[in-house]
Amino acid sequence: MVTSHDETAAVRPLTLAWVGRHLEAGEWIAGGEALHGGATADMRRLTIGTRGGGTRHLVLRSFVDPTRQGPAEDLLHREADALTTLTGTGVPTPELVAVDPTAAQCEYPSLLMTHLPGRTVLDDEGLETRLPLLARQLVAVHAVRPAVRPRKYVALTTADTVVAPEGADAVVWAAAIDVIRKPAPRYEGRFLHRDFQPGNVLFDLPPEDPAGATGARITGVVDWAAASWGPADLDVAHCSTNLALLHGPAWGLRFTEAYQEAGGMLAAAADERLYWQVRAPMAFSEEVQWVAQPWQEAGRTELTTRAVEERLDAYLISLMDTLG
Repeated sequence: MVTSHDETAAVRPLTLAWVGRHLEAGEWIAGGEALHGGATADMRRLTIGTRGGGTRHLVLRSFVDPTRQGPAEDLLHREADALTTLTGTGVPTPELVAVDPTAAQCEYPSLLMTHLPGRTVLDDEGLETRLPLLARQLVAVHAVRPAVRPRKYVALTTADTVVAPEGADAVVWAAAIDVIRKPAPRYEGRFLHRDFQPGNVLFDLPPEDPAGATGARITGVVDWAAASWGPADLDVAHCSTNLALLHGPAWGLRFTEAYQEAGGMLAAAADERLYWQVRAPMAFSEEVQWVAQPWQEAGRTELTTRAVEERLDAYLISLMDTLG
């Protein structure tokens, strides 16, 4: 998430009171600012004044869009459960402070959690170093064995809803659509983030290395509202597609290799791996503009909708050539 430095948090009165009830004795809400980068909810970093004269930070997620109120309850329940599950696992995640998924006490469905240090990095520079860190972190996520499994994954596209980009290779896209018309392969279930990608991973970067080319380390994995149970291939394919669109198709293929080099296990058969790998870019085909916008807002202005569509087509072609 990218912080907006010129905005004071405009949190509604009932929500402010709710947050206040979950602070330590003698603490107060001193201010806050919007966090940009979240696509489905309003995210704010709250500055909390402490008794000793210092400050700490919390993060408030609120679903303020009326069209999102229905899914909000499920998403907040899932995020709260995931944060609780991940406590003590070694996966760096926020700690759950409170959740009001039905807006019983707040103006909007909301979740309050601790704030993690670090920032997202979407630059091309330093990716060679950050890529294996991302891969190792995802392997660690998939190693979590929850006492209670989250909900089974939900497929994000169907063969009938895919939207091939203008000018795309029609033969390749038709072949890929035929791949996902088949029944899903059998798989060994894993704990999934379901939206693991650079925009949801925080890095600590040395001042002398702002792109993380040498001394980067991961300080947090955020946005667990889609946590699910399913094949590791799904998380890998999703992150690979994000990397392909952000940095170029070759990086999507590289991430799959890095995940396996880090000890991650994917489907054994090539046709099964292909099934999961092509599902992700085909899901992106339905929402390219929605995907590109936060990247542009974060400074990657060259990633226009058209540029992302061209990379999406090139990545799908590379998947079908390499894995097919």
